[in-house]
Amino acid sequence: MSRPLIGRTVRRLRMERGLTQQGLAARLGISASYLNLIEHDQRVVTASLLIKLGETLAVDLAALSGSRERQVEAGLREVLSDPLLGLETVPEAEVATLAAGAPNAARAVLALYRAWRVAREDASGIALPTGRRLLLPNEEARDFFHDRANHFRALEEVAERIGGDLRASPAEMNHAIAERLRRTHGVTVHVGALDGALRRYDPASRRLDLSESLPRESRGFQLAFQLMLLEARDAVEAAIAPAEPSTAEAAALIRLGLLNYAAAALLMPYAAFLAAARDLRHEVEALAARFGVSFEQAAHRLSTLQRDGARGVPFFFLRVDPAGNVDKRFSAAGFPFARFGGSCPKWVVHRAFESPGTTRVQVAQLPDGATFLCFARAIAAPITRWGEPAPVHVVAMGCDISRAAEVVYADGLDLAGAAVGIGLSCRLCDRADCRSRAFPPLEHRLALDPNEDSAAPWRFVPARRG
Repeated sequence: MSRPLIGRTVRRLRMERGLTQQGLAARLGISASYLNLIEHDQRVVTASLLIKLGETLAVDLAALSGSRERQVEAGLREVLSDPLLGLETVPEAEVATLAAGAPNAARAVLALYRAWRVAREDASGIALPTGRRLLLPNEEARDFFHDRANHFRALEEVAERIGGDLRASPAEMNHAIAERLRRTHGVTVHVGALDGALRRYDPASRRLDLSESLPRESRGFQLAFQLMLLEARDAVEAAIAPAEPSTAEAAALIRLGLLNYAAAALLMPYAAFLAAARDLRHEVEALAARFGVSFEQAAHRLSTLQRDGARGVPFFFLRVDPAGNVDKRFSAAGFPFARFGGSCPKWVVHRAFESPGTTRVQVAQLPDGATFLCFARAIAAPITRWGEPAPVHVVAMGCDISRAAEVVYADGLDLAGAAVGIGLSCRLCDRADCRSRAFPPLEHRLALDPNEDSAAPWRFVPARRG
């Protein structure tokens, strides 16, 4: 496994704080030359020095993991491999240098590519207001949550205050929330047929209708969402304001996401959920049963446990449909998702569709050596009318292999020998012997020979690495 890119992370944090190598070295009690070697990943950082770096740079140790640099590098490799840019193969060393040495410029390249790609694919064209980035609303909302590590302390505090007032156990929570809606806000709750809708609220009559097709845990979540819509509005708007969303649609998506976050925080209080997660070794099924929520709700909540001083295991989380479309994605674990196109067909995320209702586990290793414990489960949503196929999604999570011992899904696995090689996507993957490859890699020339065939669907000439 390759070492974490902590040197690049240290360099970025030092530059962001306006420190010279000499200045930071003096604070750490080491020589400037030794710090220079650390920043170029030519020296291993000891545990004591790692702790001192965190204290000196005023960051949690998780911030020194290199996940941010890894994500930027993966994005740059994806962008610079696009054949429409007409570039020769860009050496990995140059990509790494850009990501580490000019992180703001690297992010600007990614933003420009996103704008160009959307404009290229939009048949009618999009007029850009002066000075605004071009992003689809869902991408802007996704970046909002990713940039904030999917954790919002102010919303947690609102949920904790309301939960303290309710004083209800998980088994009593639905009733307690319904009573608070009735007594505090005059909202009456009705369950019945809604013609395809799952929840409908009429502010004039203060009537909340929930679909009878919703299971108990989903009704509870809808009740919690409604309560937060009425009581967490100020905290939600305060979280949105600094981001200055570029469109009303993006703002609305972010607002809905924050309300969902607040509802989850009410049903699964931070301290209690973190303690239960550690006690149950992050078994999502057991957590869902303990808090009276769904598998997806419990899994999503696990990805938000990033409070300074009380962090959970950093997990990535995503939800994907049978066509490979990702509609939810968070990466506290630093997994470098491909932003454009599909993901690797060998990844357990796609294998989970083969066995709905069963949690599938995989040790997945990326080409750079980064290794993750991944687990995924296919879940069917309720059918709202006869003849309509049930929507099926896979909910997937994962963490760095170094945290696998804390997760029950690693039990019985040969962590050293069970790794499955995957790529970010077929177009970015260098693995020449992959029989599951759908497309050849963008930065390699095809090797086409009528006199020879191969088990791998695409043969190519490896590109030079700089």
